[in-house]
Amino acid sequence: MAKARVFNIVKRFSGYPVEQDFELVEQQLKPLQDGEVLGKTLYLSVDPYMRIYVRNLPLGSPMIGGAVARIVESKNPQFKVGDIVYGRIGWRTAFVSDGKDLTKATHLPADVPESLAIGTLGMPGRTAYFGLLDVCKPLNPGAVVLVNGAAGAVGNVVGQIAKIKGCVAIGYAGSDEKVEYLKSIGFDHAFNYKKVDIHESLSKAAPDGVDAFFDNVGGDFADTVILRHMKQFGRVAICGSISQYNLKPESEAEGGKGLFDAVTKGPRLQGAILGHQLKVEGFIVLRFADRNDEANSALAQWVKEGKLKWREHVTEGFENMPKAFIAMLKGANIGKAIVKNTE
Repeated sequence: MAKARVFNIVKRFSGYPVEQDFELVEQQLKPLQDGEVLGKTLYLSVDPYMRIYVRNLPLGSPMIGGAVARIVESKNPQFKVGDIVYGRIGWRTAFVSDGKDLTKATHLPADVPESLAIGTLGMPGRTAYFGLLDVCKPLNPGAVVLVNGAAGAVGNVVGQIAKIKGCVAIGYAGSDEKVEYLKSIGFDHAFNYKKVDIHESLSKAAPDGVDAFFDNVGGDFADTVILRHMKQFGRVAICGSISQYNLKPESEAEGGKGLFDAVTKGPRLQGAILGHQLKVEGFIVLRFADRNDEANSALAQWVKEGKLKWREHVTEGFENMPKAFIAMLKGANIGKAIVKNTE
């Protein structure tokens, strides 16, 4: 009988997660029934959204997350042994599934690693695609596109798509190494936000203002951009607010439900939104799930053409899932943060 190692969430996060919030257990997997498959996890994703959504999990539940796997046994005619699949599999080394939560990674070009199905050619890539091309539209050639968290899994793709569409791409990241990476993949301007004044640097890079702001960070950065740097009829796509996720409110330590309980009151943005007639829209990529094939096809084609480059921050060993997750939340990664299952 097959076994799996699984990380369960056993304590509510208070501030940044710690390794003791997770428990590694071994499980016996049930024998396959008709219509089911047995999969072995190859690569697992760690993403900022997990920090939020884990609040809805009962303690003792497997940690959530996307993964790439290989089918090793099948009683489902839709899948054969050896198929590479991806889905919201969670933090586990193996699993039994009826296949409804799995998608074959048939869109991957032949010469790229399978892990890209949870990275540039997966959910992060689709987030960049739909957030920029749908939420931030119209996106005309020459438009100024600003993205923060620009060296992360989503942000670097946003900037590259902006360049593919003939736009000016401006990125902010948290280290000089990340800035050099952004320049190497075609960003017109890149800054280490820890070393520059956001207002002064953006005034020089985009003196006439920003057409489209793809916000992964929130907080003071977003306040500055929206209040002082958006053009008339500018668009703001709110993809994330990672600057707020790991604050430590008292209510959260006590199991409170408010996601932003610790957020301090900042500048009032309504006046700037009204005065510049901005479109400000939050989005979750699942909204566009019926168009996944469209995004997958476009992203894969750009990769094949060399227009879209990718980079991964790989941690080896399933036992290091918590470490990789915490490091990602603290900005240790350039490109997509993944864990390779070496079992």
